[in-house]
Amino acid sequence: MSLVLNDLIEYDDIVIQCHDNPDADALASGYALKWYLDKQGKKARFIYGGRAPVSKSNLVLMKDNLNIEAEYVTELDKPGLLITVDCQYGESNVTKFEADNVAVIDHHQVSGPLPRLSEVRSNYGSCSTVMYELMSQEGIDINEDMDLATALYYGLMTDTGGFAEVSHPSDKDLRDFAKPRQTDIILFKNSNISREELVIAGDALKHAHYNEEKNYALVEAMPCDPNILGIISDMLLEVDSVNCCLVYSLLDFGIKISVRSCIKEVKASELAAFITNGFGGGGGHIVKAGGLLKKDILVHSGISYDSETLREFLDERMSRYFDNTEIIYAGEKEVDISEYEHYVKSEVMVGYVDASKLAPEGTKIMIRTLEGDVDVEINDTFVIIIGVDGEIYPTGKDKFSASYRLTDEKYVYPGEYSPKVTNTSTGERISLLPFADSCIAIGGAGIYAKKLDHRVKVFTTWDPDKYYLGVEGDYLAVRADDLTDTYVIANDIFNKTYEKR
Repeated sequence: MSLVLNDLIEYDDIVIQCHDNPDADALASGYALKWYLDKQGKKARFIYGGRAPVSKSNLVLMKDNLNIEAEYVTELDKPGLLITVDCQYGESNVTKFEADNVAVIDHHQVSGPLPRLSEVRSNYGSCSTVMYELMSQEGIDINEDMDLATALYYGLMTDTGGFAEVSHPSDKDLRDFAKPRQTDIILFKNSNISREELVIAGDALKHAHYNEEKNYALVEAMPCDPNILGIISDMLLEVDSVNCCLVYSLLDFGIKISVRSCIKEVKASELAAFITNGFGGGGGHIVKAGGLLKKDILVHSGISYDSETLREFLDERMSRYFDNTEIIYAGEKEVDISEYEHYVKSEVMVGYVDASKLAPEGTKIMIRTLEGDVDVEINDTFVIIIGVDGEIYPTGKDKFSASYRLTDEKYVYPGEYSPKVTNTSTGERISLLPFADSCIAIGGAGIYAKKLDHRVKVFTTWDPDKYYLGVEGDYLAVRADDLTDTYVIANDIFNKTYEKR
């Protein structure tokens, strides 16, 4: 369900929580939401957890100059409503507090099931922009309060590399429309790193380890504010021979990491999740991500918690990420099917949506599939399938006609969360269910498929700039009537929808 700010008014005892070790965007987003609730007569608290209170100089100045009442807490009585901003409830970078009800406002990739009240716009550059849009929907002009305008402007600025990564129209609107107090912006911008942190960054870069074969860099930094790891990562990525980098710091409780990527073959969020898998958690954006490997899990696994051992451990995981991943560019050549088996679709009822009904022709939309996000342009040549578990994916009308037959039976959605696509120009989320009809999968020519024993990234013909990820146990498939059309099918979906011919 999409969230509007007015939905929150019915609750009492409201707590707003941002992620641990908050950055400027997290503070700005939480501040904006508290500002709105205070205006509605709801005296909400704004909190964050983690190991220590905010100490980074620019953030301390931001809190003081803009009167941001963000409380550092280690315990919390169960509130009536807990709203996480710039993060998602249950993620590894958010201290988990119990609550009667949970809501989410965020701009990162969705990491799991979302609560009923949620607004996640992953194509936005900052959560500050999400708050700006939600407040605009309520008819609020952020410029009526200069502290509010300054906070949101600075939140966007810091999360988009000084606006260098701004691409979404909503981000541009906030950048251009907000009227911040420029003296504060200049002060915050020039207080981003202390002299001690500058020494840490310089020393870390001086001892960088480069893998010239795989074009990545690995750097250990002395214990510092996690934001400094991001600054070091950004600097590393500007090196001409570095396509990806991992910057980390050994702390008392675990290894904090920062990951960057500047190539389409590696999503920083996925790389961070791979590195931390089994030892903690990680995620973020396509180009920027972070995470934590927990010390107790590492030690319990027999890994010595010393600098040299951990550098080798992280280097091995980085290298394994590249070694164990096959990259396929669909449409370039026919697949050799000698190791594949022939399957046909089981006759199961699914849903479909004629894409041309969703928006005017030429509108660009993002379809969130189980294996990755796909950007396509609306036209009358494709439909969107809603599968047996509520998963969605696009297919051409000619291939649809060959693989499905229409039925007059009313479509009943099998999933818990209504599938939506996103208008990438406006950020509008469009529900598919009002446009969905039923169809039945038929055998047709079928597919050739094989079970994966390694990671595969498939750049489909639908969206050659983003890949679908398949992991061990999933299936790599190619249409029997088009041996260039390669894609990934998740294991559980495959077993429900295909049978061997």
